[in-house]
Amino acid sequence: MLNKPVLAESLIVFVIVLFVHAVVWDRYSWCTIALAVQAFYVQFKWDRLLQLGGAVFQFRTAANSGLLPASMVIPLLGIVMKERCKSAGIVYFERFGIVVASTGMLVALFLSVIAVGITKPVPTNTCILTGVAGSIIIYTMKHSLTVSEVIEVLEVLLIFVYLSMILLYLLPRCFTPGEALLVLGGISFVLNQLIKRSLNVIEGRGDPIDFFLLVAVVGVVLLGLFFTVLFIFMDSGTWISSMFFHMMTAVLGLGVIMPWLYRLIQRNPLFWLLQFLFQTQTRVYLLVYWTVLAASACGVVFYQNAKRSSESKKHQASTITRKYFHFIVVATYVPGLIYDRQLLYVAAVLCLAVFIFLEYIRYFRIKPFGQTLRHLLCLFLDERDSGPLILTHIYLLLGMSLPVWLFPRSCAPKGTLSGAGALVPYAGVLAVGVGDTIASVFGSTMGEIKWPGTKKTFEGTMTAIFAQIIAVALILIFDSSVNLNSSYGWILASVSLVSLLEAYTTQIDNLLLPLYLQIMFM
Repeated sequence: MLNKPVLAESLIVFVIVLFVHAVVWDRYSWCTIALAVQAFYVQFKWDRLLQLGGAVFQFRTAANSGLLPASMVIPLLGIVMKERCKSAGIVYFERFGIVVASTGMLVALFLSVIAVGITKPVPTNTCILTGVAGSIIIYTMKHSLTVSEVIEVLEVLLIFVYLSMILLYLLPRCFTPGEALLVLGGISFVLNQLIKRSLNVIEGRGDPIDFFLLVAVVGVVLLGLFFTVLFIFMDSGTWISSMFFHMMTAVLGLGVIMPWLYRLIQRNPLFWLLQFLFQTQTRVYLLVYWTVLAASACGVVFYQNAKRSSESKKHQASTITRKYFHFIVVATYVPGLIYDRQLLYVAAVLCLAVFIFLEYIRYFRIKPFGQTLRHLLCLFLDERDSGPLILTHIYLLLGMSLPVWLFPRSCAPKGTLSGAGALVPYAGVLAVGVGDTIASVFGSTMGEIKWPGTKKTFEGTMTAIFAQIIAVALILIFDSSVNLNSSYGWILASVSLVSLLEAYTTQIDNLLLPLYLQIMFM
């Protein structure tokens, strides 16, 4: 029997795909629709494999495969980026958007082929659909991409295959197939871009903050892989291992990551970063303000743990308590988006690197803070943290930051887009910081009418839509760079569809919702 929430989630994704291609219809539209149809069928094969334990790796069990919503994200991002840059006359980034879309389609298709290949008996109809979708995609790529672009797409696919085999083996139950597609596909693309740009460095070409993002992401991933392999052969919880961890982190940071970044930006990375952070008085004020917010977030963690110690060992943080961190993140990001988006961009990269590094310390039980972090953070675990890593806070940061990082600055006159596109950097704030938070708080406290097959409530979803509309109005008041040009109907439709997706999806909503809202706004 078909799962009703999965059908509803799929229907919402199909509507979003059709909405996008009603505005942007070209040869890639046929590819996207074909990919969506085959992903819809294949995700039920993945769901069956997960239920029977027949998947190659151990995936997160408290959710469905999420293949369809995840398969659409990267292709749609590439397509809307292509259209935006085409209208701005930036040919380089127009071609880059085509490469992104093609890569996303091929990676998603590969994951579908894996599911079809390991399903017994072989699903004939699904095989035919996958073959037809693959033929359409490959035929379109053949007539759209240059030889160098085809090689680039295949490079990303190869990196994705190897990363999947390594990380899904090392990190069981951390991802669903859809989440693995998004996370590992994104890391694969970033790694390929970094290698490509490192081999073709032209002095003065490229924005240093873009290089900073690429090097930071690849650096922390390589650091994690290195220590994971190392601690297979030695106990990570001893003082000797901990000293070795800190020493090798310094060696890899100063001996590999810093020289790599120096090669890309052609200046000392530490001096550049310090000069960038304290360049203006506004940046100093923002940094002081963010430090106070970070201290208050730490205060909440310590207070809740003290409360657990005094009440009960089984005490867990409530939904409202966890959503308090969403309010702190909104208070962090909104001033940065209004006053200095470049500073917010770099600060978010630094926070991501720090969050992942602290997770390494917790996971490997590195002294002196590893065991303390384990004790402090276990209070905030939920069903999505079923694997060895705690990722929900990292997903929250990613959900807020990705619209800022993926904003096509080079294709935006004066640093902003017109119409609904002006809200693209705010997609994370609206979808996660406002919508998801309000839906969760009001739904859990006052909601009575549940959406069929889910724990989410009608009241929570409607309140979330209303809250996001109010947030858009406040953005118009306080951010003079935003000009919506009467695109209010599209904004309402975008917010409503993404809020409905939040009600039905079992994937990590902090990661999925901002990307879909960004796609709709672009």
